[in-house]
Amino acid sequence: MSKSFFCVDAHTCGNPVRLVAGGGPQLIGANMSEKRQHFLKEYDWIRTGLMFEPRGHDMMSGSILYPPHDPANDVAVLFIETSGCLPMCGHGTIGTITIAIEEGLIQPKVPGKIRMEAPAGLVLIEYKQEGKKVKSVKLKNVASYLAAENLQVECPDLGLLTFDVAYGGNFYAIVDPQENFPGLENYSASQLITWSQTIRKRINEKYTFIHPLDPTINGCSHVLWTGKTIDPASTARNAVFYGDKAIDRSPCGTGTSARMAQWHAKGKLKKGEDFIHESFIGSKFTGRVEEEVELNGIKAIIPSVEGWAKVFGYNTIKIDAEDDPYAHGFQVI
Repeated sequence: MSKSFFCVDAHTCGNPVRLVAGGGPQLIGANMSEKRQHFLKEYDWIRTGLMFEPRGHDMMSGSILYPPHDPANDVAVLFIETSGCLPMCGHGTIGTITIAIEEGLIQPKVPGKIRMEAPAGLVLIEYKQEGKKVKSVKLKNVASYLAAENLQVECPDLGLLTFDVAYGGNFYAIVDPQENFPGLENYSASQLITWSQTIRKRINEKYTFIHPLDPTINGCSHVLWTGKTIDPASTARNAVFYGDKAIDRSPCGTGTSARMAQWHAKGKLKKGEDFIHESFIGSKFTGRVEEEVELNGIKAIIPSVEGWAKVFGYNTIKIDAEDDPYAHGFQVI
């Protein structure tokens, strides 16, 4: 089988976004959560073929556009990356919307606003445009909450670590500075990646995390290490581990949402306050607690995250399973 995909490449604050603008599969389902399950069952080879080597790389992240299921909405999006087919992706949303507007792939019902269906739920978006360029995208994310506090895991080299788990569209293990971890600024990305590979596995063996409204969203998929900011004007800094070998180059949108939910639950962040979140490389998102809500009886927030993206390339990628032994991609761990 040979299949071609037309893709537009961009980056959001340093982290890649590959939008599949042509060649995406037709999926069955009444919403994007159901279509995500269909994709995982029958089409995950598209994700691995486009995201993994040799067509992608360890940090690769992407998306596929679909018509909305509710006529009141503008677009539906499936998120694909090296870590899997995600319920939600914040940096991916910022990049996808930037590409879609600049390339004319969607026509919003209300200029400057987009109602986007993700597998995790409805995401409300505002974007600022100057001429043909989108200068920024602000997304009002799905309900986010602190799922667990003061859990423990044994980490190679560091020893026993205490962590919280919060949901911001994906489940994050958040490791704050403590006796055995003085902060991410003291370590290299390669060290954080190596430790993340081990503790994520141990966390999921020891603990269970399931979304209260959608049981298909489960398990701790990301590890968020925290530490001192580079810019004193920033609120916080993080290094988010995803996939098997990646540290997010952006501040991570769902990670920022999860961390704001953690801070809000602990009384460290109030509704309406800006949360300037730095990435490992120093790029920034601006977050804010927009609403205080309940999610099936759990105290939660509706967070917003704002950032920018830049389009830099166009390519047609072929996956030829009849001729290429690496058609469906590979990783070197």
